[in-house]
Amino acid sequence: MSAPTQEPRQRSRPSGRVVWVVGLVVTLLVAAVVSYFASAHPDGLEFVAESTGFLDASEDSATSSSPLSDYQTEGVENSWLSGATAGVVGCLVVLLVMTGIALAVRRRQR
Repeated sequence: MSAPTQEPRQRSRPSGRVVWVVGLVVTLLVAAVVSYFASAHPDGLEFVAESTGFLDASEDSATSSSPLSDYQTEGVENSWLSGATAGVVGCLVVLLVMTGIALAVRRRQR
């Protein structure tokens, strides 16, 4: 008597919507939580300029007075919450801009 053969199980693939939601949640968690543990010197160029002595020759960026400048949120006193808010807002802005570009390109291709 021969043993019954088992058919290989097929893995179900997650829907595109599930992938987007999981990706968005992971991205926002990284922006809000993991970024807190990043280097105290996030801008490598600025760090090198300071360590080599020519930082004083630099000028402020045109966006240095913006609400999210220097990886912080203006008006939020808690440093972790300030950085987390800036990271989350930055991610959402990039998502909105890229979604707009993707929609414009898709419409143009039709």
